[in-house]
Amino acid sequence: MSEEIEEMGPVDYVLVEWSDNEPTGEAIPYLVDLVDSGLIRILDLAFIIKNEDGSVSAMDISDLGGDSESFAVFEGASSGLLDESDHAEAAEALETGKAAALLVYENTWAAPFASAVRRSGGQLVASGRIPVQALIASLDAAEA
Repeated sequence: MSEEIEEMGPVDYVLVEWSDNEPTGEAIPYLVDLVDSGLIRILDLAFIIKNEDGSVSAMDISDLGGDSESFAVFEGASSGLLDESDHAEAAEALETGKAAALLVYENTWAAPFASAVRRSGGQLVASGRIPVQALIASLDAAEA
């Protein structure tokens, strides 16, 4: 198992909140394409909701609105990495009454590079992501 882990790409997570309280399924084909093309491997996927009283509940795929059939492809997509404490931590970022998807995935496209870095003694010491909205605001400010 440790050899398999040494060959893994970077692992990321995303938490996506829906303003209308639940996903519609529109993004599912794009996520499936990322998996099918070998760019990512889904390690865990959980749907949660932050209840009006601030508590957090896991949502079954059958509980989702929109085109619930499109979500069926992810039935059982769980490695056991995420637990209730992760759901609670993620929910801290959510608005009350909102539903979200918490996705943990391996960037398989970067696995050869990441493995070579580790073999050479390197290690990741920082990582980040720039939200598109922040990039647009920065470019607009630069133009002004």
